[in-house]
Amino acid sequence: MAETELRQLLTSLQFSDSAFPSGFYTMSHSLEGYSQAKLVRRGDVFGLLADLLVHSVGPGDATALAVAHRAAQGEDWDAVQDADQRLFASKLNAEMRKASVRSGHQMIDMAREVVGGAGIEEYARRVRARETPGCQPVATAVVYAASGLETEKAVASDLFAFAVSFVGAGLRLRLTDHKDAQVVLHDIAPVIEQVAIDAAERDLDDLGGCAPVADIMSAQHERAEARLFAS
Repeated sequence: MAETELRQLLTSLQFSDSAFPSGFYTMSHSLEGYSQAKLVRRGDVFGLLADLLVHSVGPGDATALAVAHRAAQGEDWDAVQDADQRLFASKLNAEMRKASVRSGHQMIDMAREVVGGAGIEEYARRVRARETPGCQPVATAVVYAASGLETEKAVASDLFAFAVSFVGAGLRLRLTDHKDAQVVLHDIAPVIEQVAIDAAERDLDDLGGCAPVADIMSAQHERAEARLFAS
């Protein structure tokens, strides 16, 4: 029996919640690297978040999520695996690849217990067999497809989870405060909406963002002497 739209919404809220143990809490998504290089200061969080969503996360992670979500809905697991492998290969530095895979494995392991289902089990089997890397956006796509969530809503939910994680890192790095963090999350909604729409319209051949400074910051962060975050 198909779940109701309300039940689907509740599932998306659960999996995008900052308290969900997906590992997002350990990531700054290159923000700590920017902070260490003194390229970001208080008041810059919104602009940097918007740029990353439009130029990196949207064309990369969000596009892979949309492609994998449609494939999972059609039970085309080879296509899901193709999206997973392409996304992994598109991440230019080891830190981002490791962070995405670690979070993806946590996501799919938790989903086996929380949601269950043949689709999640098939993807988990391929991850365990190392047939597919298990990147977080693709794991999330499989979970949301199993829950019956529409593609655009699935993408938007994951983009919001990214935004919450990014702003949370900003709080711990003292680049914002709790009030301004909520303002950022409210004001970023139109950006998330457009990025989600754009990602849902792309196919796998269009996957790939371009944010070279973020890649450099992440690469430098790998070798930092002290780090609060895994990425």
